[in-house]
Amino acid sequence: MSTTASAFALSDRNSAKASPRLIARDEQQFSAIASTLDDSLAQASRSLELQLRAPGREGQAALERDLEIHRIQSRMRTLRRFRLDLCLGRMVDAQTGEITYIGRTGLADADSERLLVDWRSPAAEPFFAATLAQPLGLASRRRYRWTLGRVSDYWDEAFVEDAADLALDDDSAFVASLGSSRSPKMRDVLATIQADQDAIIRAGSRGALVVDGGPGTGKTVVALHRAAYLLYSEPRLAHGGVLFLGPSRGYLSYVDDVLPSLGEEGVQVCTLRDLVPEGASAVEERSAPKESGELVRAVELAVLRHERPPARGMTVETPWADIPFRADDWEEAFDSAEPGAPHDDARDQVWERILEILSDRLGGQVPVRALDRAVREGALFEVFDAAWPVLDPAAVVADVLQSRPELRRDDPRAWTTADLPLLDAARSRIGDPAAVERRRRAAAAAALEEERMDRVIDELIAAHELDDGEGLAQMLRGRDIRNSLADEAGLAVAEPDELAGPFGHIVVDEAQELTDAQWAMLLRRCPSRSITVVGDRAQARHGFAESWAERLARVGFPGAQVSTLQVNYRTPEEVMAVAEPVIRAVLPDANVPTSIRSSGIPVRRGRPEDARALVDAWLADHGDGLACVIGDASFEAGPRVRVLTPEQSKGLEFDLVVLVRPDGLGEGIEGAVDRYVAMTRATQELVVLG
Repeated sequence: MSTTASAFALSDRNSAKASPRLIARDEQQFSAIASTLDDSLAQASRSLELQLRAPGREGQAALERDLEIHRIQSRMRTLRRFRLDLCLGRMVDAQTGEITYIGRTGLADADSERLLVDWRSPAAEPFFAATLAQPLGLASRRRYRWTLGRVSDYWDEAFVEDAADLALDDDSAFVASLGSSRSPKMRDVLATIQADQDAIIRAGSRGALVVDGGPGTGKTVVALHRAAYLLYSEPRLAHGGVLFLGPSRGYLSYVDDVLPSLGEEGVQVCTLRDLVPEGASAVEERSAPKESGELVRAVELAVLRHERPPARGMTVETPWADIPFRADDWEEAFDSAEPGAPHDDARDQVWERILEILSDRLGGQVPVRALDRAVREGALFEVFDAAWPVLDPAAVVADVLQSRPELRRDDPRAWTTADLPLLDAARSRIGDPAAVERRRRAAAAAALEEERMDRVIDELIAAHELDDGEGLAQMLRGRDIRNSLADEAGLAVAEPDELAGPFGHIVVDEAQELTDAQWAMLLRRCPSRSITVVGDRAQARHGFAESWAERLARVGFPGAQVSTLQVNYRTPEEVMAVAEPVIRAVLPDANVPTSIRSSGIPVRRGRPEDARALVDAWLADHGDGLACVIGDASFEAGPRVRVLTPEQSKGLEFDLVVLVRPDGLGEGIEGAVDRYVAMTRATQELVVLG
């Protein structure tokens, strides 16, 4: 888009909003933004080229260079992605009349004049938090709707009586946006974040914060924007990173564009399944969750049985001398394991201490690595390997389960989702067996490299007839020279588990469903106890008798602060009037939010066999939007039709929801919650069949 073309593309219906009196200042600002964007991209491109051409670095300097390259590339992607629609809106100061434009990211021109204020900065807070009751010093606020890079509409709000140059609508920008059709991806709602949501987004990260809210209150919106805000406002979190957990892969697909649109690419996004390698193939556990505390203790006992020092000493044969290795030497070595170290990692520490004891017995004249090569294939290592073997977490869990008749199965590794917390606990206690193999290969490669260096140094000394009188031969055989000659590029490097943590902060959505064992999975990854918990106790399929604070304190997150959202922005009044009695019948005190909008479409009822014709008719009458059929797995999905269970639909929203045979979803709390969740996915129309 050129800097001279209008940034506005208003419809005839909004022709009055195209008056120069209303938009001339915006046109001027957008022109400056467009020009600065071009300059900023060119400058970022030059900076990136300089960084890529810079000489190689080591250590901290290399890390800083990599981080700078990542920062530049991330900013370039943001600037290219949005162009003018980086701008969310503007606010006018009631005292000075100064206009401040709010953006997805900050932007300044060549003269350091601020064109856009980053939405996460303190200066931007009044744009989201101002209300008629608390205008926070604003005279007015304008929010833009962008379509294909141009302003297709905008909404003004006045906070003082004499606010000038405004186009005032009956509906606010936010309410007007609620009726738009849904798509396979979560809509961009940053410009219309509400004051109650913004207050939670900007809360500090210390301790546990609960965002409690019923259907349609924007909990997921708050969770995603909070993750982006915290990374911006609290740089310390960048070191540990932020983990965001959603309830399902379908949910993650729905929201996967939100964080990049906010300029954040450093958040790890996954489901609980993804935290454990076995999660990909685990079968869904349909029964009520079982307590795994006893099983975790059984795993611990199974591991401890493989960490007992041999009771007898032995004589170790080496090329230099035969060395006595006593029972108390075994105890000393086994006690040297770092407290809390995973079993397989601690095994390396114990073996290292064994080698040090042997080296001491030889007067410290033989390097530990040489001793390692000499005794690794002998009787000493065999005894050590039997006393402290490499363990496979999955194998240990399988053995524990098979030892209990009620949990025994034909295939010991036919995992269910209920097994995943136990597998995670075992992995935390034991370590990654693949990492042990990588370390073994790395050690072997290092030994071969050292042998190669020995040959290279011997050849240098022989070729140049160096003698020790000059000191050069001794220097060549020194450790520093040998390290500098080593070909470290050829050595194996362990790939870190990016989901193992620890993380600086965790955000977990639909948290009301987590079992105690699943909470333990998060606690292992968040030693700081800095967590945002998002959920609705009324949507817990297996019940939620405690308060949030009680539940979190019991699972290791004490002192939780609870913020409640009570306005339903998504679900129309017509739908909530039918859904509310369903959940109140089993949970009279459920936090049922109040809808602020009406679709004008009453809830319809019919027969299950009418589902196909009903959906086809809706698709024919609606050129866009999404429909969802819940409760009929035989229904054929399509490009604009999803077929889901109530559990799979959590966190999602659809223009039309067709709920088939709701009574077939079960009885009691579980059945009522499933019906309530299914009904409240609708943003326009609900049809109940059967």
